[in-house]
Amino acid sequence: MAQYFSIGQIVGTFGLNGEVVLKHNLGKRTSLKGLEVLFVEEAKDKFLPYFITGTKIKNEAEVYIAVEGIASKEAAKKITAKKVWLREDDFKKHAGKTAPISLIGYMMIDGTKELGNVLEVIEQPLQILCKLEIEGKEVLIPLHEETIRSVNHKKKQVVVELPDGLLEVYLG
Repeated sequence: MAQYFSIGQIVGTFGLNGEVVLKHNLGKRTSLKGLEVLFVEEAKDKFLPYFITGTKIKNEAEVYIAVEGIASKEAAKKITAKKVWLREDDFKKHAGKTAPISLIGYMMIDGTKELGNVLEVIEQPLQILCKLEIEGKEVLIPLHEETIRSVNHKKKQVVVELPDGLLEVYLG
């Protein structure tokens, strides 16, 4: 099965011809030039492909997108507020190298102990949360200057120093 990466969410419609506004976390201004397909999450782990017919930059974090099969504002509303995912190779082409979202797939290490791979990056105003699965449980690890020790892009590793008791909250 292909690996998918969450890049943001459709936040609204634009115009009367079915265009939507994608708010992305790619960390750079982009028109998604060359991207042919994006995947909209219809239900947990269920993605529908939408083929792109046109894009236009709105601002640093948003892009207007026209997709095949959606030609009215009413049709576009059906995919509003849904998460958008890209295949791994498309994600690597369009994500900014220094953007937090580029940490997806990296191994998170607490000191010397491997915790797991970063499955999702959730950007919040004051911190970034990395979602991992540890011992079969979903764990959110906050990243900020106090917790990050180093990031090795060649080895795809994020070394952190977690506050005492953080993992116990999740793992008991």
